[in-house]
Amino acid sequence: MSDDNTPAADARPQRCGLVAIVGRPNVGKSTLMNALVGQKISITSAKAQTTRHRITGIRTLGDTQFVFVDTPGFQDKHVAALNRTLNRTVLSSLGDVDAVLFVVEAGRFGAPDAKVLALLQSEAIKDKPALLVANKLDTLQRRQDVLPWLQQMQQRHAFAEYVPMSATRDADVQRLLGIVEPYLPQQPWLYEEDALTDRSDRFLASELIREKLFRLTGDELPYSCTVVIDKFEEEGNLRRIAASIVVERDAHKGMVIGDGGERLKRIGSEARQELERLWDAKVFLELWVKVRSGWADDEAHLRSYGYE
Repeated sequence: MSDDNTPAADARPQRCGLVAIVGRPNVGKSTLMNALVGQKISITSAKAQTTRHRITGIRTLGDTQFVFVDTPGFQDKHVAALNRTLNRTVLSSLGDVDAVLFVVEAGRFGAPDAKVLALLQSEAIKDKPALLVANKLDTLQRRQDVLPWLQQMQQRHAFAEYVPMSATRDADVQRLLGIVEPYLPQQPWLYEEDALTDRSDRFLASELIREKLFRLTGDELPYSCTVVIDKFEEEGNLRRIAASIVVERDAHKGMVIGDGGERLKRIGSEARQELERLWDAKVFLELWVKVRSGWADDEAHLRSYGYE
């Protein structure tokens, strides 16, 4: 007789693992993260170093749970405390992962890419499987040009896989998920099946406001600005949020506010609308602009603003 408590013979064990997404700034890591998760988790903009925190995105498919870790783009152009903190975040994210997605632009490899690749060859992570994700394949005029480039990349590092793709093409994203799956260990899931991220709604609010800030100011506003949530209250299906945009100079404050306050109003409006779509809830959002000279090179300020 069979034991009713015996699992079915064809039941597959669960797989679960951490996968770091690394690469130079502005190579498409956050866009790839959002595509892999199937929902917007990590903010994007044309401004380099948009991602400033370790952000976890979760995707559960069948018996497998993928836990993707989006990291700041590793860079060495600036030496402020903020940038040192971001680089430490990249390094700390690599120690406990099961696999690494090294994201580059298809057909391109420069000095900033080489600096990130050097991290993969360090003692702490050199034995982790690294998959080369040649992103933005759709921007190449001739796709056959990627083949000799891939051969050059094979000489740079013993990548476990080579995946030319576009993060904006769903078929490519699904193919990448299938390629990553065998590298994840057989073990119980870390999160509930419907989980998308381990970050709080408060954190997501600050990130989406910062995204709109970067997108609507472009290159006009310097890199050293951030968003701090001063109040976050839930009343049924209503979220009341007050947030401060922190800049380093009075001139930067003027850039954010804009003529007659129009730019700040637009930042708030676009952030509110996206948060309402994200949470399917009504959002009341107040924004203020504050000047904190030298905050990006002050360790105490960085900690108080939530930088690890």
